[in-house]
Amino acid sequence: MSKKVIYGIFDDEEVLLDSNKEVRSEDISIKEVYTPFPVHGLDHALGLERTRLAIAAFIYGAIGCALAIWMTYYIMILDWPQNIGGKPSFAYYLNMPAFVPIIFEMTVLFAAHLMVITYLFKSKLFPGQESSSPDPRTTDDKFLMEIESDDDKKISDLLKKTGATEINVKDIA
Repeated sequence: MSKKVIYGIFDDEEVLLDSNKEVRSEDISIKEVYTPFPVHGLDHALGLERTRLAIAAFIYGAIGCALAIWMTYYIMILDWPQNIGGKPSFAYYLNMPAFVPIIFEMTVLFAAHLMVITYLFKSKLFPGQESSSPDPRTTDDKFLMEIESDDDKKISDLLKKTGATEINVKDIA
C-alpha cells in the first residue's frame, strides 16, 4: 500500500480541538494543523513541547545589557571623558544612574531584534518563502488537520465522525 496524506477541513476551532483529542486517542499521529489564527490549547493537545524562545530572549537581552554597559564605560570613561553636569568622569559607578536609560534601551533592542530573527529562522519564514499550507482557505476561515497514513478509509471515517466538513486524500509520491 502507498502512503497517503489525509486533509480534514474544519469550520470551527472547538470542533478541531475535539477532533484532535479523538484522533490522538486512537494513536494516530497528526503531522500538522493549519489555522487562520492561534488556537488556545492546540499546542498542548498536539503534544508539542514548550518552546525555548524565552530562554533565547533572556540571553539576547543579557548580551544587549552587557554590550550597553561596556559601551557606556568605554565611550564616557575611557575614550572621551567629559564633565557633564559636574559629574566626575573618572569613576563609572558615579555616572551609572545617567546610563540606566541607555542600558535599558539596548537590552530591549537586542532582545526584540534578535528574537524576530530567531523566530523567522526557526519557523523557516525567510523572505520570498512560498506558503507550505496545502489549502489557501486556512489563511481565511478554515482549519486543516494533516495526517499521513496507509489506512485512509479508517482515518477519513474518523475525521467525518468528529466533525470534519471536508476530507481530501492525496498520494505521497
